[in-house]
Amino acid sequence: MPLALPDMFTELDHQMMRRALELAALGRYTTHPNPRVGCLVVQGDRIVGEGWHRRAGEPHAEPIALQAAGEAARGATVYVTLEPHGFHGKTPPCTQALIRAGVKKAVCGTLDPNPQVHGDGVRQLQEAGIEVATGLLEVEARELNAGFEKRMRTGRPRVIVKIATSLDGRVALANGASRWITGAEARADVQRLRAEASAVLTGIDTVLADDPQLTVRDPGIDMLGRQPLRVVLDSKLRLPPTARMLKEVGETLVFTAASRLTEATALERVGATVLGVSLESQGRIDLEAVLEALGRRQCNDVLVEAGSTLAGRLLELGLADELIVYVAPILLGPDARPMAQLPRLDRLDDRLQFGLRRSQSLGADLKLVLVPVPVTAGRD
Repeated sequence: MPLALPDMFTELDHQMMRRALELAALGRYTTHPNPRVGCLVVQGDRIVGEGWHRRAGEPHAEPIALQAAGEAARGATVYVTLEPHGFHGKTPPCTQALIRAGVKKAVCGTLDPNPQVHGDGVRQLQEAGIEVATGLLEVEARELNAGFEKRMRTGRPRVIVKIATSLDGRVALANGASRWITGAEARADVQRLRAEASAVLTGIDTVLADDPQLTVRDPGIDMLGRQPLRVVLDSKLRLPPTARMLKEVGETLVFTAASRLTEATALERVGATVLGVSLESQGRIDLEAVLEALGRRQCNDVLVEAGSTLAGRLLELGLADELIVYVAPILLGPDARPMAQLPRLDRLDDRLQFGLRRSQSLGADLKLVLVPVPVTAGRD
């Protein structure tokens, strides 16, 4: 089942798949834990049906688009950003809906990374006599569901570390004051990051210092009542039952040392879920165990909003898939707190290196989206 070559697709194909991707993106805040999917039904060069998946348990993009097309779906070409699934889960198989509708051709952005689906949806369509082409705008289609793909392939969520910093790489004054380093536009963008995430993760020191809510509070973001899971790493179980996040809608999950679970009653009374995990030799929460647990809870994307210690540890261990840095045009000086606590390096070849995926101006601030890349030894 080889992917179609790029030159096999026409400009019309690209135009239609771009529209399908736009539709899929409408579910960016609501589809968790499902992937974001968009679908078009096209006769000739005319769109006769559109659909996108809104949230888990509701119809998928394909049956919505087919219903909109009605009888016009017969003999049509379907453009779908993700391979249609062919098993009966919370919703019926999309492959069977396409077959019953009598579509002639299906163009998929990418194969589904879910082992239950991967390649099987395409096979079912081909066996029913439907022509299938895959790989159109695949990079964009996969990026739309990068967290879902990672969880399907590894059992762990994608980890995004967010940091707001000054030009000299400082996140707070020596006394801890940090409100606000960045401007209103950057802070609004963080609200969107939270809304896209399955979970927001922080450390107990940040909670004790700032008492954050870690919720999406932008009224312009419609999450259909969903809030991301709030996750606190708290090895000594110091989270107070009066913490603001425990009064918010949604769930708060606390990871602590297994030996502390007997002390969790007060937090559980106010609605927190407390899980015991192993500790590293230094007495810190085992971050890999945390990510495994979040993967089992079907978290696709985890946004880390934490202090320099936890951020540095995730970067040091290579557990961050993406680093988002909001850089404010200010200087805070050498005594201010660094953006990441990292071990001392004696060789440049041991540095952490990142590639710039994209940048964006947000008011006076600059947003950098970075991904880890291998260090090139000896490079100046």
